Amino acid sequence: MQALLALSRAIDRLNAFVGKYSIWLIFAATFISAANAIVRKAFDTSSNAFLEVQWYLFAWSFLIAAGYTLLHREHVRIDVINSRLSKKAQVWIDIIGFAFFLTPLCLTILWLSMPVVIQMYQSGEMSGNPGGLIRWPVWTAIPVGITLLLLQGISELIKRIAFLTGDGPDPMGKLSDKSAEEELAEALRAEADRKQAEALAAQAKA
Repeated sequence: MQALLALSRAIDRLNAFVGKYSIWLIFAATFISAANAIVRKAFDTSSNAFLEVQWYLFAWSFLIAAGYTLLHREHVRIDVINSRLSKKAQVWIDIIGFAFFLTPLCLTILWLSMPVVIQMYQSGEMSGNPGGLIRWPVWTAIPVGITLLLLQGISELIKRIAFLTGDGPDPMGKLSDKSAEEELAEALRAEADRKQAEALAAQAKA
């Protein structure tokens, strides 16, 4: 079990790294969108390549971040009934979901998408729009993103089995690590509390 937990931690680190830096794809898409709008208004010219590269980047960002989202348990869940069950029952529901729904679905998508990606790469298929881009780079996001999601599903399955056998911590709680925005907000609140305490202390001395 310890070897499986080590594998789980490695998968978690991989998806944490991918998720952390996938935000730059959104930034790039936003920058290109703004630049395209400026060029179109200022010089009355544009290209379908600008439009297509935006949804290429967006497709890559949300597909490769799917595993990161699962790591942080941020996928949409229906907890009306699940939240009323015992911790053990919740873990068993997740195990069944990962083993019999998520894993087969990911494997099916990989089985169906890989031949399409290979065919598009070999044929060099281009967009049908004037000035459009080659297609295989955006289609490659499907097997890459689904592979990361599949790996994270395996990691979550390992963590839940380890919890049931007493070899791992509770996998259902909120992760302790904070985003940069949450850390900044927490630091600002702490600074405001400190200044307020200093002001109250100064008033008390006066």
